[in-house]
Parts: sequence; structure tokens; C-alpha cells
Amino acid sequence: MQTMSPNHTPDTASVFQLKGSMLAITVLELARNDLEALDRQLAAKVAQAPNFFSNTPLVLALDKLPADEGAIDLPGLMRICRHHGLRTLAIRANRIEDIAAAIAIDLPVLPPSGARERPLEPEPEVKKPEPAPVPPPILEPEVRPTRIITSPVRGGQQIYAQGGDLVVTGSVSPGAELLADGNIHVYGAMRGRALAGIKGNTKARIFCQQMTAEMVSIAGQYKVCEDLRRDPLWGTGVQVSLSGDVLNITRL
Repeated sequence: MQTMSPNHTPDTASVFQLKGSMLAITVLELARNDLEALDRQLAAKVAQAPNFFSNTPLVLALDKLPADEGAIDLPGLMRICRHHGLRTLAIRANRIEDIAAAIAIDLPVLPPSGARERPLEPEPEVKKPEPAPVPPPILEPEVRPTRIITSPVRGGQQIYAQGGDLVVTGSVSPGAELLADGNIHVYGAMRGRALAGIKGNTKARIFCQQMTAEMVSIAGQYKVCEDLRRDPLWGTGVQVSLSGDVLNITRL
């Protein structure tokens, strides 16, 4: 007769859980099949904000490519992205050749933008009623105090406010980087990089008394200096907010 070891776990005990999660993931939307131009333009973007392109998770959106554009070299496209610090998790596509190329290398395919996945409808199973589970206690979210920096932030410095807001009363030099899970306030000249809501908080905002930043970002959506300089509010007091996937810059 076999005996069960005291450390043996019955097969009925669950060893995993499936959970949903909302993550901020960068989407690279390809407008035309020109990998050489993409390589050059990505290199220029990386030069403007090198820390932002460091092992960044990426979805390749190929669903905007014209139908007559020709088959894209998907492995070559992924190599270019990987070279610039972008890690491809999946593609979004509607052309047969793009979907086939992804399946060939075991890369997940997401539905095109605006499309909805067909819900699965498994046949119902008749089960014996089980006792209602006891809901877990509701835990209050951990709120950390605002981090306040009273000295100027110099080039090469990186300051992170984990779980809260970041306030800088002085100036931020080029090459400096501010990161916060919440909002960022800069009361001096903002000439470095400011990344708010870095864990996906789309309600986060950036407030600057003098906007001359190298880059601003909220929940993964960003604008670099090249884009910011074209804004009529460049060099003035502004607030930056996120609406959908668009960064809005308005006067303070």
C-alpha cells in the first residue's frame, strides 16, 4: 500500500492564478514599409531621450500599412527595434502576410485598432453549488508623502518619487531626469526630462514655470524637445496632461 508524503500537495490545490492587468505599453505605428528610414528616425529619437528607450516593451502596429505596400520583413523590423532598446511583445495587424509572418515566429497577434475580439462562449457546465467565498479584506493603498527637492537638479542626476508626487523648487539642468508615480512640479526652469505617472497613472500631470524640457512623458506617452519647441507655449509656464494617448500642453 502506498503512503502519501507529509509534504505532498494534492492535485486539487491551485498552483496559479490568471489576473487581468492594465499596463502602459508603447505602440510603434508603422505608416510605410521603409526599414532603413525607420532605423535612422529611431536613432534620432533615441539620441534625444536615451533613457526612455531602455528595454521598453513594444507593440508593433502594422494595421495602418497600405494593402499594396508589400510584405514587411518582420524579423528585420524586430531587430531594428531591439537595437534601439525596444522589446517587441506582439504585433497588431490585419494583412494576411503580416499575420502569417508573426505566426511563423510564434509572435502574438492582436486585433487591429478599433476592432473587438469575438467573445468565447464555452458550453455551460452543471456544477454543484459551492459555498460563497469570503471576500478578502480591503486594503487601503499605500500613500507616500510628496518628495520635495529644494536644491537645483544637475545634469546626470535622476530623482524618483515612488508612490507619490515630486516637487522641485529650483531649476532642472539638461541631462537631469525627474520621475514620479504621481505628478511633477518644477518651480524653476525645466531643461531636463520629466516623466510622470511612470507606473501607468494616466491622471498624472506635469507643472512647469518655464517649459524648455528635453522630454516630457505621462504614463508612457511622451514628447521630445523637437516637438516641444514647435509649441507656442515653449519657454512659458505650462501644465501637461494626458487625454487618451495625446499629451496636452496648456498655459498655467
